[in-house]
Amino acid sequence: MSKRNAPKSTPSAAPRVCIYVRVSTAEQARSGLSLDAQVEKARAYCAFKGFTVVEVVEDAGVSGGIALARRPGGARVRELVETGAVDAVIACKLDRLFRDAADCLAETKAWDSGGIGLHLLDLGIDTTSAVGRAFLTVAAGFAELEKNLIGERTVAALGQLRAQGVRLGAAPFGARRTHDADEAGRLTWEAAQDEADAVRTMLDLRAQGMTLRGIVAELDRLGVATQRGGRWTPMTVKRILDRTQADA
Repeated sequence: MSKRNAPKSTPSAAPRVCIYVRVSTAEQARSGLSLDAQVEKARAYCAFKGFTVVEVVEDAGVSGGIALARRPGGARVRELVETGAVDAVIACKLDRLFRDAADCLAETKAWDSGGIGLHLLDLGIDTTSAVGRAFLTVAAGFAELEKNLIGERTVAALGQLRAQGVRLGAAPFGARRTHDADEAGRLTWEAAQDEADAVRTMLDLRAQGMTLRGIVAELDRLGVATQRGGRWTPMTVKRILDRTQADA
């Protein structure tokens, strides 16, 4: 790995580091609480170690399942590493940086070849040592295992709900979720009157032999809005009609 445009720190100089923080949901990103907590913890660690923080890099509302290089903040971390602007990367937890073992090991191997360390606060890992590198390899495998187990449990839980007749996903056109819960604690749906009226209009027009394009033109003429405020298309109308007839 080449180190361009930035001199490497000397043994007597304080190591230069970047702090990386990430949250996966938009709600966490808006509140900023989790990001702030990660930054505070990482800065305290750097102060204790005598590191110089060059930059704090964040990915707000970005899934850990996305490879580091494909995240805006992750790409910035790589740039800092590849240009020799930092001597180490600091993260509070492994899953802030990586969820995929192959991505983790390939990325950090490239960092190792350039003398760039990785410090993970929760595990006490420092990859500049052979022991730290070995622990990272094991931790990366378990992080991916945890991700896969969560995926399996989610699929199984959704399958069970479908078997019980529970409607999943966003409310279809003509309905909206309420703030009321059923006996199992799940939010219920109710009719969205304007949308329900539009569905009845579609059904009536289709029963009269009107084409899908003709229904689109009539909906536009009546000023009927789509669920997300976009434009009506024949395929959108067809999906609504098909779903309505399947539920009948």
